[in-house]
Amino acid sequence: MIFIDYRDARPIYEQVVERFKLLILRGVLHSDDKIPSVRNLAVDLSINPNTIQRAYMELERQGYIYTVKGKGNFVSDSSQLLLKYKEEIFSELRKICKEAFEAGITKEEIIAGIRGGEADD
Repeated sequence: MIFIDYRDARPIYEQVVERFKLLILRGVLHSDDKIPSVRNLAVDLSINPNTIQRAYMELERQGYIYTVKGKGNFVSDSSQLLLKYKEEIFSELRKICKEAFEAGITKEEIIAGIRGGEADD
């Protein structure tokens, strides 16, 4: 379910956060599903439990999971999460496009770049 890429330059907790976000957004984990305990996931991944705790705190801060005291961590309502994630992606995309336009890159070049080709000159 979760794996760590030790060649990835990002901190391990960020990788854990991203993997859980993708599992939730793709519907692999559903609303109110219980996720592994900090201790169990740390043992499974052979990493420090503090790293998992940090990842879970970040997921909770972002609204992807919630904690029930004495019961564990659970997935939040994923329908709202997908809408929020899409808005974050489009916001970032708008920012990048604005920077590209300011640098003189045309809309056609951006579209061609997204499609993997080059714009006709």
